[in-house]
Amino acid sequence: MKKKDLTSMKEDKIELQETTISSKHVFDGTLLQVYVDDVKLPDGSHSTRDWIKHPGASAVVPVFRDGSIMLLKQFRYPPRKLFLEVPAGKIDAGETPKTTALRELEEESGLSCKNLEQVGSLFPAIGYADEEIFVYVGWDLDESNKQTDDDEFLINHKLHFSDALKMIESGEIKDGKTICALTQTYFWWKKHKPFPIDF
Repeated sequence: MKKKDLTSMKEDKIELQETTISSKHVFDGTLLQVYVDDVKLPDGSHSTRDWIKHPGASAVVPVFRDGSIMLLKQFRYPPRKLFLEVPAGKIDAGETPKTTALRELEEESGLSCKNLEQVGSLFPAIGYADEEIFVYVGWDLDESNKQTDDDEFLINHKLHFSDALKMIESGEIKDGKTICALTQTYFWWKKHKPFPIDF
């Protein structure tokens, strides 16, 4: 991005800023906190914003030496569908995003990695939540013990990185964080090349 474009973004943020006047905590869940805020809009008028406070999450794309990756099959209750996803999970209190990434990789996929690099981040639901997901790529993988939560049921699904990208193109991979994580990892890998992959 050019320097003047960054300047424009800063100026536009000031021009478009919404200011919180009051905030009411309306739901206290195990994972999510729901608020209803009264806000002042850029033109001086008022509106209401319903939003969810989320602790944040980390996602990992584990890459094997043969160019394959490990995804997970998981049933997601809200859409009532089975999804193919990268290992991921929420950041627990006191954790860094990197610590969460390493923990979730091991717990969900039964893998650990000697190398882990952040490749980006994303906000998956900017219209109603403040959640940020930090995206990592891990390689030099070892098998460890899967330690999923009692209410978590996952099936490992290993496939070549290039096939996963094709599944994004065809619409077979529909999970937003997985699409972003694979895409960000692909661009990072093309630039840094820890080892060659035939995409």
